[in-house]
Amino acid sequence: MYRILVPDKLGPAALDQLSEYSDVTVDVKTHLSHDELVATIPQYDAVIVRGETQVTADVLAAGDKLRVVGRAGVGIDNIDLRAATIQGVLVMNTPGANSMARAELTLALMLASGRKIPQAHESLKAGEWRRDEFTGRQLHHKVLGCIGFGRVGKMVAERAKAFGMDILAYDPWVMEETARELGILLVELDDLLEQADYITLQAPLTPDTTHIINERSLAHVKDSAILINTARGKLVDEWALAEALKNGKLAAAAVDVYSSEPPPPNHPLIGLPNVIHLPHLGASTYEAEYEVGVMIARQVVSALRGTDYHFAVNLPFELEGNFAAVKPYLELAETIGRLQAALAEKPIKRLEIQIHGEVIGGLVRAIGAGLLKGVLEPTSDVRVNYINAPFLADKAGLSTTQTVGLEGLDYPNLVACRAIWEGGRRLIGGVLFGGREPRIVQVDEYRLEARPEGIILVVQNKDVPGVIGQVGTLLADHGVNIGEWRLGRVKPGGDALSFITLDNEPAESAMRELTRIEAVTQARVVKL
Repeated sequence: MYRILVPDKLGPAALDQLSEYSDVTVDVKTHLSHDELVATIPQYDAVIVRGETQVTADVLAAGDKLRVVGRAGVGIDNIDLRAATIQGVLVMNTPGANSMARAELTLALMLASGRKIPQAHESLKAGEWRRDEFTGRQLHHKVLGCIGFGRVGKMVAERAKAFGMDILAYDPWVMEETARELGILLVELDDLLEQADYITLQAPLTPDTTHIINERSLAHVKDSAILINTARGKLVDEWALAEALKNGKLAAAAVDVYSSEPPPPNHPLIGLPNVIHLPHLGASTYEAEYEVGVMIARQVVSALRGTDYHFAVNLPFELEGNFAAVKPYLELAETIGRLQAALAEKPIKRLEIQIHGEVIGGLVRAIGAGLLKGVLEPTSDVRVNYINAPFLADKAGLSTTQTVGLEGLDYPNLVACRAIWEGGRRLIGGVLFGGREPRIVQVDEYRLEARPEGIILVVQNKDVPGVIGQVGTLLADHGVNIGEWRLGRVKPGGDALSFITLDNEPAESAMRELTRIEAVTQARVVKL
């Protein structure tokens, strides 16, 4: 049974969705202090938050069982992503679920600020009739500059075009061809600031975009320009923006987000007559709250069950399409990693990965994470998963490289991995039969087809008559039953390698006797 904590207000649709799962129990505990959250979190497998609850490193460290943090929304500023990644806690968000709400609010604020609607409303409420003071500007034939041209930016631009606006966009990650297809002109940031009548922010918050609007950039804008921020508060140097608004360097601004929320009473923008202030309403529509809540509920439960990791923020690889089709390859990689760790004579220092086949050609990073998990988990004193395996490997001095030229077999969609340690190395290759059944098909120069499951006795020996009989008889004498025997050899009379699947584990005395057989050069038990 999975336990999920909901410390923020989550819509009824989300709670109804969670209640449908028979293997899930949900506790709604809002208004927890930080210390109360730290004391409460050890009981839970997952936590679903909005933007209010701070999931700090202390909270994550206290979450002994915690596996998933779900953010009902897009921004993850309130979650310590690095700490979550180090501890192997999956962080998920819901991009797209509230995009329409944010885009519509952006357009609403463009209209409201351009036509001075809130100011005119307050004036009339005060008993005034001052039409001349509230002459505004149309959107038609104006230039819109979108800083950030992802999902929300595209929605804003599409609707702005319906108003007859010309659209400029600044986004280093957008291709020229994509912009041309949408009828958008990609420009440098300074060019956008100099030409735009309305400037909207839709960029994610990164080290590169923090304070992208600052004193220097504001010096480039038209005095008549209007700035709209419905993205992240820290995209803007709020003190510099306030000065520009006071000095007439910028005509107006509309702000839905702040560097700290709620903003303090002395916030530089609060109270300025040419600023529209909102209390972070970007996703506050019935439709968006429904979509966000239901979406994160489904995602978190799928992640807990291990069936999907849709919109995972801190996986060290991208998952596209159907996770069910990818999962068997991750498990194959993990199994190969476990086998490498079990057979290595010293701690592994490097993994060389080679992938053959179109189906898995794009899964190099995912398969690398699976291999690392398999290598590290058997000897680790902390939880190891796909999320933190690269970090733990780096800490342990274990590196991975993608390589070519490994002596791999001609199998479609083969995963080959060479483990290297001080004074030795081993190559193991695996495939999926029928897209589901894992098989080890190569160990160094040996070719075989072995099922990597259960208790496996790995025996290396001279290829001489009678060895199979001797090994089988010895195991039988010790009450060990053989389920399957797979053998590969380099050439007749040379060396041979066997993967022998056993129903029960041999005693130490049996293993000692086994290594005394003259033709046996090495024997080791592996549990997979």
